Amino acid sequence: MIPRSNFQKPAIKEDYAIILDFLSNGYPMEGRRMPIGQGIGKTHLFLLELIPKKDVNLAPLSSVYIGEDKRDEIHHVAGRIPYSKLTSTARMNLDSVISKIIDENPEKWIAFFNKSGPISKRLHQLELLPGIGNKHMWAILKAREESLFKSFDDIVERVQMIPNPKEIIIKRIKAELNDDDKYRLFVS
Repeated sequence: MIPRSNFQKPAIKEDYAIILDFLSNGYPMEGRRMPIGQGIGKTHLFLLELIPKKDVNLAPLSSVYIGEDKRDEIHHVAGRIPYSKLTSTARMNLDSVISKIIDENPEKWIAFFNKSGPISKRLHQLELLPGIGNKHMWAILKAREESLFKSFDDIVERVQMIPNPKEIIIKRIKAELNDDDKYRLFVS
């Protein structure tokens, strides 16, 4: 039998990030003056601090490779950062970047509406989405029993008075990034 202390969770890593902001002289109030990029991982939605290679300027809203293989623009990933450390520019770009991530793989997000389940006897994953209460939850569950959702438009068409599904996912992701809830639906 292997001792419990030898079990380790594999590290979750991102391969690509989208740049939210680039500070060519680092953070204004810190002593070090090295360039820093703030980004969000495309798969697990980690907020990351990225150190570019020498003489590389990172363009906000661009995608960069941060995986294990040879990187063209990023020297290293300094680590995860909390939402509170994001610059105002990074926060301003966050909605459009999350929207872009959702648009690149809409099936992943539609699957949430098709597969979500209860968390407890009194709480369902769908109810954690902003604007989705008990009534909408039951309407979604009933509609997906008839047939699985194929798109965001399909959800809107089949569930009466539901808020824009893409927008509520964006709001939920931002709430998770800001640690507004103990439950995690989308941010690893």
